[in-house]
Amino acid sequence: MTRDTTIPATSQSLPIALLRAREKVMGPIRSMLANAGVTEQQWRVLRVLMEEGPLDPTTIAERAVLLLPSLTRILQKLEEKGLVTRSKDDADRRRQVITVTQAGHALIAENISESQRHAQQLRDELGEDRFNTLLRLLGELHELEI
Repeated sequence: MTRDTTIPATSQSLPIALLRAREKVMGPIRSMLANAGVTEQQWRVLRVLMEEGPLDPTTIAERAVLLLPSLTRILQKLEEKGLVTRSKDDADRRRQVITVTQAGHALIAENISESQRHAQQLRDELGEDRFNTLLRLLGELHELEI
């Protein structure tokens, strides 16, 4: 069977290349997250809240790259685990504000060094300049108006 030359090789497919890169980055992190008792999505939500402070669900969904319906379930689980709390916004009582609890802070603190160690391994393998270029290019790709 011959390859259809009108279809680009998967090695030249941006979506496949991005998925392969994601797996390379996330593979080592998954066991850390499993040991911590959180999913990748829950970890992203906690990281966003740790970085930016209390936020409304819409902003969390945007920053953590999640769909709002998925975030609703994720927040429910995080709340059940005692890692976040919900409260009403003082200025707009219809708006919820999500805050990381002490337990959420502790979970991040207990695991962030391993996460950073994996990131440093990638930085070391690629070299500082190429690592920073990759981040810059991915940021530019995200900003494109397509």
